[in-house]
Amino acid sequence: MSAKIISICLPKGGVGKTTTAVNLAASLAVAEKRTLLIDADPFGASAMSLGFTPELVKAGMAEVFSFTHSMEYAIHRTELEFLDFVPSNVNTIQRDEKFSKIAENRVVLKNAIRSAAQQYEYILIDCPPLMRGIVANALTASNSVIMPVKSGHFSLEAISRLFKYVEYIKEIANPSLYVEGIVMTMYESNTKVTEISERELKLRYNKFLFKTTIPRNHMVTESTFYGKPAILYNVNANVSMAYLELAYELINKYKQEENPV
Repeated sequence: MSAKIISICLPKGGVGKTTTAVNLAASLAVAEKRTLLIDADPFGASAMSLGFTPELVKAGMAEVFSFTHSMEYAIHRTELEFLDFVPSNVNTIQRDEKFSKIAENRVVLKNAIRSAAQQYEYILIDCPPLMRGIVANALTASNSVIMPVKSGHFSLEAISRLFKYVEYIKEIANPSLYVEGIVMTMYESNTKVTEISERELKLRYNKFLFKTTIPRNHMVTESTFYGKPAILYNVNANVSMAYLELAYELINKYKQEENPV
């Protein structure tokens, strides 16, 4: 067994990358798929979302990239039986600078993941809103990319830029990289902005759009204060159900690829 490695990526903040990474990973775990979530964003929001305060972190991406600890050592168990987690642990300016410098070598993460990949079915990488360094590492290590997009003109521009960057990474480092799909987040039906955004997305990227949309729900923000993914905080919330639906859409997609009719 070797994991499907998926980067959750978009060069724009505020579109729900971390929320999607954490909640999709949790939903895959609820579906009993062995899942590893890697926090490649130095800001470390995934750790907060899963309740990992600094004193609970023994090591993370900072140590992996400094070659002081292996990826296996940096793996932490979570409340969910099938979900493991690697925090970023980039908690000082000095560490951030060192991390960014080492990340210029785009194969560090690919090499670090290699042995861990045998233990999981899915590895999700939460990326910062950049197009260099650690994101180049993540895309070089990944099979595919999921792009979370919030309704609005700037998000559409960011998708266009990321498609070009994926092509660039394919040319120089990872020829088999592909776009897994685009998922609409913070979705509000019956608004003009959503209507225009959805129309534009269908016009330009229809074949990449996931059927599942993630509704806007303040409960997700609330759940992060308690350090829990939405599905553990309130399983019946529409947003919890939506991420579970997205997980099954992904699982079924892979089943069809492996067993074509």
